[in-house]
This record gives sequence, structure tokens and C-alpha cells, in this order.
Amino acid sequence: MLETIAKINSAVNNIVWGWPALILLAFVGVFMTCRTKFFQISHFSHWMKQTIGSIFHKDVSAHTEDRSISQFQSLCTALAATVGTGNIVGVAGAIITGGPGAVFWMWLIAFFGMMTSYAENVLGIFYRRRNSVGEWSGGAMYYLRDGLGSKKGCKGLGMVLAVLFSVLCFLASFGIGNMTQINSISGNMKSVFSVPTWVTGLVIVILSGLVILGGLKRIASVTEKIVPFMVILYIAGSIAIFCLNISMIGPVFKAIFSRAFSLEAAAGGAAGTVMKLAIEQGMKRGVFSNEAGLGSSVMANSSSNVKEPVRQGMWGIFEVFADTIIVCTLTAFSVLSSGLVDLETGVTMAAYNGVELSGANLVGTVFSMHFGFVGAAFVAVSVMLFAFSTCLGWSHYGSKACEFLFGEKITKVYQVVFVLATFGGAVMGENLAWDIADTLNGMMMLPNLVGVLALSPVVIAITKNYVDRKLRGRDVEPMLSNFEDIQQEAAAAVKAGER
Repeated sequence: MLETIAKINSAVNNIVWGWPALILLAFVGVFMTCRTKFFQISHFSHWMKQTIGSIFHKDVSAHTEDRSISQFQSLCTALAATVGTGNIVGVAGAIITGGPGAVFWMWLIAFFGMMTSYAENVLGIFYRRRNSVGEWSGGAMYYLRDGLGSKKGCKGLGMVLAVLFSVLCFLASFGIGNMTQINSISGNMKSVFSVPTWVTGLVIVILSGLVILGGLKRIASVTEKIVPFMVILYIAGSIAIFCLNISMIGPVFKAIFSRAFSLEAAAGGAAGTVMKLAIEQGMKRGVFSNEAGLGSSVMANSSSNVKEPVRQGMWGIFEVFADTIIVCTLTAFSVLSSGLVDLETGVTMAAYNGVELSGANLVGTVFSMHFGFVGAAFVAVSVMLFAFSTCLGWSHYGSKACEFLFGEKITKVYQVVFVLATFGGAVMGENLAWDIADTLNGMMMLPNLVGVLALSPVVIAITKNYVDRKLRGRDVEPMLSNFEDIQQEAAAAVKAGER
């Protein structure tokens, strides 16, 4: 049965993640970067100051009394879903399959993906609405329905794409946000601590149930405590390896760039295949890690108490920057400087000390080479925290998709099923879990990118409005919401000095 599922999924995966989809993903990022005049570079100091630089501002970190969450909580919930096993297992898998050159393509897709993420989050805030219990509901499904659907002759198309996105998000939450994450936890716990996968699965069911069934407020409360700790912890461990292998900076970066643009690739054959794999794996794992283009993190960011769409867009830029440019790069350097990858050929050793190397254990092996059992245990704990927090974040995404499709009352049923499904992820085969997640990622991406492209004039208008008001000091009416009641409420708050 599983073999049949794997074959069907492989065929669909090849179609979904073919070159047309990758080109579309890259095109949207390049297009939004050009249309915003390279906002991620030209306003680098501004968005850094308005994001991580404002982390202790009361409007950013203060807990809310209503059903919204703080900007810091929305950041942590979004990062919980993006900074996950893709940063460890995904990067390692990309290097094993695509060689060192895959890292370059991860960087490139992340650079342009910053503006895709920016556009998604601007639209998410601009088109969000409150549901019947006062909780913000936003995401690609809403800007597809209310944004694209408002264009002449596009009402039916907007609604169809909104429903399609929601269905795919609903399904993807069990893949990218559940199976792959819990599978990585159980695999690491078994290889490092010899804990049976079914035991890990049972524990995860209990822990995730305690958090997820408590709703967004409880998820946000947990992620704001886990995410900063796990990111700082993992970065510290990776920097330690960086310092130990600092002499490898030159060879590692040379391998990344030379394998990304292999001169022999022009002649085709094996070298051309290697370059193709590097591009495919770099882009796929880059998107899996930072989720720019999927429209997923918008659902967490839209739940924040932010008033300015552009401010949340800048948080979207920061999320991609932190996820891929910082965390994924440190993982890649740790692997490539370890000696387990031949930097000349790009080939990873098949085994080390009698243990077969795979994406699931490669980083753990690297850390154990430097720090012994403590290093392997460190990675196992990091993967556990990353994966568990990702599971929490994606449970919210799936809940919002379920709410859009079936109404708010059904979301509790979804949450129970999601929690129980974590057990299946713990005992599922590694390759099948990742392949299913890749397929669902690609399918979810397509309707979202159509919406971002179609609504790019709205993003540009909102961005120009913000720059005129905040950076050029012009007295113009702010563009804060597509809906008049929310526009007036938000405009009054902005005038009062709220962010």
C-alpha cells in the first residue's frame, strides 16, 4: 500500500515541482523585488529597525486583551512554522542530493523570496477580517476571494482559487506541518537515544494536544517561549563549529559557487545533471524552509495586533532572512566543513563509522564528530524543538483553512484529528513523509502566487503610501485595510501613535 502511494506521489511531485513551477516561484520574487525597487536592500536599515530592532517596544511585545496576538507572538508563531526541520534535515538532504551548489540556490530563492513574503503579508493584513469570536482571519484565501475576486470578471476565479488554496493548505498541514516534523523527531530520538518511534509518537500526541486544543492564544504563548530559545541555542552550537572550522571558509564558499555554476554543465551529461539537481534541491528545500511563496505564514502574521500592512510585510522579510540566510547557512557550513562532503566532487560520504548517512542524521553526525555524544544529543534536542514548534504553527494554518472551508465550529474537530495524526508521522518512513510534503507544498504555492501577481499593484500602492508617510513625511491618508470599518479603526489607532 505504502509503495503504491509512494509511486503515485512521486509522479505528482515531478509535475508539481517541474521547472515551470520553479520558474514561476522565482519570477514572482524577482518581479516583486523589481516593483518595490529592491526594498529588501534599499530599505535594509529601516526594516531591520522596525522588526528585530523594535522587539522590546510595547506595541510589538505587549500581550493583547482581545483575540489578536502581539506582533512578537505572531513572529514566533510564524517562525515556529518556518524554522523547523527544513533548516537541519532539509539543508542536509539538499546537500546530499544536489551537492554544495544547492546552498547557493537556497540563498538566491531566499533573497527574492523576501519580497514574495513581504507581498503576501501586506496583502494578508490589508484583506483580513474578524470572525464571529473576534479573532483575525487572514491569508491567501481571503486576498484571493476579496482581492482577486473584486477585479472585473474574476469573482468566480478568485473564489475557486481561494477554496483550492484552503483545501491544499488543509492537506499540507498534515504533511509539511505534521508528518515530516514528527518523523524527524522520532528518527532522531531513535538513532540517538534508542527510543522506539511509537513511544515518541505517543508523547507527541499528548504534548501537542495540550497546546493545540487550547487555541491560538495558547499556541502563541508557547511559541514565544520556545522559538527564541531554540533559535539562539542552535545558532550558538553552529557558531561553535564555525569557529572550530574557520579555516574552511574559503574552500566551503568556493565549493558552493563552483558547484552551483559548474563550467562543465554547458556540455551536458553528468555535470549538467548535477547542476540541475543543485538548482532543484536548493529551490525546493529553500521554499520548504522559509515558506516564501506558499502563503502559509500569512495566516499567523494576520492574527497580530499590527495596524500597518507594511510593518507586517517587513516582518515577513525578516522571517525569510533569519530562516535561510542565517540558520540554513550555518547548517550548510557545519556540514560542508566537516569532511563528510568531498568539496571537489560534491559527493557526500555514504556512511560514517558504519552508520549510513542521510538527511535525518547528517547534521547530528557532524556535531558528534566535534562534541561526541553531547553533539548528537544537542542536534536531537534541536530537531525536537524545531519540529514540535513547526507542528504547533501549522496546526493554526490548518485551522484557518478549515475555518474558511467549513466554518469555525469544525476547527476543533480538525485540531483533534491533527493531534492524532502526529502518531502516524512518528512511525512513517522518512522518504515518503518528505516526498508527500514536497508535493503538497508545490500544489499550495500555485494559487497563492497567482494572487500575489494579480494583486501586485495593491502591494505597490500600499508600499508607496507607507514610504510617503513614514520616510518622506508627507501628509497622506494611510492605506490600512480594504474594508472601510477596519480602515477607520486602524487609521485612528495609527494617528494615536500605535503601530
